[in-house]
Formats: sequence, C-alpha cells, structure tokens
Amino acid sequence: MDDSIFTPLADAGLTSLKIQYDWRTDEHRLWAAKEWDRGLDFSQYNSAFDALTLLTPSGITLDNDATHALYAEYGLDAHLDRVLEFLRQGRHVGIEAYYDAERDIRFMCHQHSRKRGLNTKRHAILAGGIRRHPRNEPEIDVIIDGLNLGRAMSFKNVAADLDFGGCKTTVQMDELDLEDLHALGFIAFAIDRCRTMTGPDMNFPTAMADVINARFSQQFTGGPRSPLGESGTPTAYGTFLAMKEAVRFQEGRDSLRGMSAAVVGLGAVGWHLADLLAEGGVKLYVADLNPARGEAFAAQRRDSDVTIVEVEEILDLDADILCPAAVGGIIDEDVIGRLKFRYVFGPANNQLKATSQAEEERLAKLLADRGILFQTEWWHNTAGVMCGAEEYINGANASPATLRARIEATVPVKTRQNLEQAHALGITPTENAYRTCVDAIYNV
Repeated sequence: MDDSIFTPLADAGLTSLKIQYDWRTDEHRLWAAKEWDRGLDFSQYNSAFDALTLLTPSGITLDNDATHALYAEYGLDAHLDRVLEFLRQGRHVGIEAYYDAERDIRFMCHQHSRKRGLNTKRHAILAGGIRRHPRNEPEIDVIIDGLNLGRAMSFKNVAADLDFGGCKTTVQMDELDLEDLHALGFIAFAIDRCRTMTGPDMNFPTAMADVINARFSQQFTGGPRSPLGESGTPTAYGTFLAMKEAVRFQEGRDSLRGMSAAVVGLGAVGWHLADLLAEGGVKLYVADLNPARGEAFAAQRRDSDVTIVEVEEILDLDADILCPAAVGGIIDEDVIGRLKFRYVFGPANNQLKATSQAEEERLAKLLADRGILFQTEWWHNTAGVMCGAEEYINGANASPATLRARIEATVPVKTRQNLEQAHALGITPTENAYRTCVDAIYNV
C-alpha cells in the first residue's frame, strides 16, 4: 500500500479519516479514529447495529496535530500535502475515508460542496456515483479522479436544479462479489456515514444497488429493479435535447434533419443517443472499440443512413456534430486543430483532455476560435442525476413520465440560457457554465 492515506490506518488499527478544507479561511483540519474493532461483521449492518452505533469500548480519536504526526511518522508528509493542495485548488469540502481490514476495502467519499444540500428535507445532503478502482492503481490518481468528478457533480446539480450537494465515491477493492454481504454491508455503512445518495458507476455491477437497498440501506439508485430503468436512456435524451437547442441557437432551425453526426461510443448512453439522432433524420457515423456494437446498431437501423467508422478515424471526419459518448479526454489541442465539425455536443464526461478548470477553459476557447460550438458536458448530461433523484425521492413510485417532463423543462432551457449568457458576455459557454456554478456555490 505505497503512498496511501490508508497505510497508517491499517498499521495503527484505525478505521476512519476525515480531511476537511474551509475555503473561507483557507484552513485544513484532520481527524483520525478507531471506531470499531477488527472482526466486526458488516453483514449485520442495520440489523445488529446502525451507522450511529458506538461500536467499540476502546475507541481512539486523533486530533489535527496528532493525525499530522501519524502521517509524518510513516513518511507520508508529501503525499498528504499533495492531497491537501488538491482540496485547496478545487475548494473541496474534503475527503471522508473508511477502511475495512477484513477485505482491505479502501473507501473514499470525495466531497466537493454541501451548499445546495443544506437546509433541505432530504436525508442525503450529497449526491454522486460510486465507482471501483483496482488496488494496484496509484492512490493519487484515484483521488484526482474522485475530486474532479465530485466537483462535476456539484455543478451538475446546479445545472439540473437539484437540491443536493456534490460528491463522488471511490472504492479500491477486488471485484465485488454480490454474495459477499460483509463487503456490501461495509459499503452501505460508509455511504450512510457520509450522508450520500449514490448509484453504481464504473466497475461496480448495477445489481449491487438492488442488493444493498434490500438488505442494508435505501441510499442507492440505478439497480436493475429501478422503476426508471438504466440512467443511460434519459442521459441520452437530455443530451439530444441540448444538441437541438444548440443548433436552434446557432442556426435558428428546429430540427436536426439533414445534418450529420459522429457518435463515438455505443454503450448505454451512446446507443440511445444514436437511435434518437437516426429517428430525427440525421446521417450517422458510428464508432466503438467493439466492432460488433457498430454492426449491431447498423443492422437495427437499416432504415437510416448509418456508416460504421474506425475509432481512430472518426475525429477526422467532415460532419456537422461530434458526439463523444464513451471515455473522456479525447479532445486535446492537436485534435482541436484538425476538427472539421461545427458542434461538439455529447454526453461523455471530461471530453476535453484537461486536468484543471483553467485548462478546460483554454481548450474550450480554442474550439470557439475555430468556430466550433461547445459547452462543457456536465451542463447538459444531467438527466442521469435527475433520474437518480427521481428514484431516490419517490422510490417505487418514481415515474418515467415525470422524469421525462423534468428533463424537457430543464436541459434545453438551461442550455439556451448558458449559450445566450455566454454570447452576451463575450465568453465561451464553458466559461459561463463555470461562472454560473461558482456564483451559486461560493457567493454566500
């Protein structure tokens, strides 16, 4: 466990770590503790004990100075300082970490902002997905990923008009076994301690949501038994509406019919987006790392104009709209110089290859300078979090019709407002989206 905030916890028999940052005062606070004894059976969570139960008569707590001293003892000063600096740079609330020694599970909730979740009647004042990383992945990369995605969730909740704060949860562990009730109980316990509502993301099976909801906690959404189905479908629909609004803003036309679009990735979101575009009379170019996906889509849409393209070639096409719908980071300065598209509007997270807001805004400006209309994707790929909120709030009574109406009333309107404000201010839509969210979260 090299360069890990969990190393001192594991060696010292501790279970919990909180790293907090106050952007108002520019101060960090650390707290570490032993809150349960090793051997605790988390399969009994919310049966024999709950999230607030005192679990050991021999608890240990370390204050700020003692926690710093512990990390210095293990030679982890530089690693901890990097983490603290990342919190400062992004004005994040902090990281809440829990360690299960029985399974070597390293749980971190990367908390960006509680602002929109304060003074509401929701149990969960934070919202954001949960994803699994392998144990051998460098922890600093996991933390950077979690913090960036946590910030994006805060901003998505602003864009989606949801009264939740923003976070992202990462878990370093082996592949999850849905029969391992200890592991599932521990994850549920940690999620409840963080006051977070979540849904399975990368490398976690969606079925974990159904098992945890049935056995341990009601804070999970997006399982196979969800009354709303998978979140990819509404995410695609919201992106499609945003795309139509962008074309309406730019060209004054109400339809995409006759235009051409390149969809990169035919997964849970990209497939549905391509389907909507085909229905709308758009000439499609599709690419996926799995060639069978492209062939299957083309076979399904024999009534449409669909061309299968190699992933390595699709960014160089001469078409109207580029729709990144898979992995992020595909658009860097070199790619921008080659693009022949007039729009970049897709659902994939982190489409620009940037490690900071400043770099993202710089690349967005380069796109604008080439006459390409783009807004940061977290401003319009918000229907997935709307889907999670609808299920979380209404449970089995969650309504697809209500969700669809909310998407239609929110995503295109927010896109139009963002594009108009950016134009009036003479800045890019990406810069304006950040400006709007910063004002909403930090101007107190």
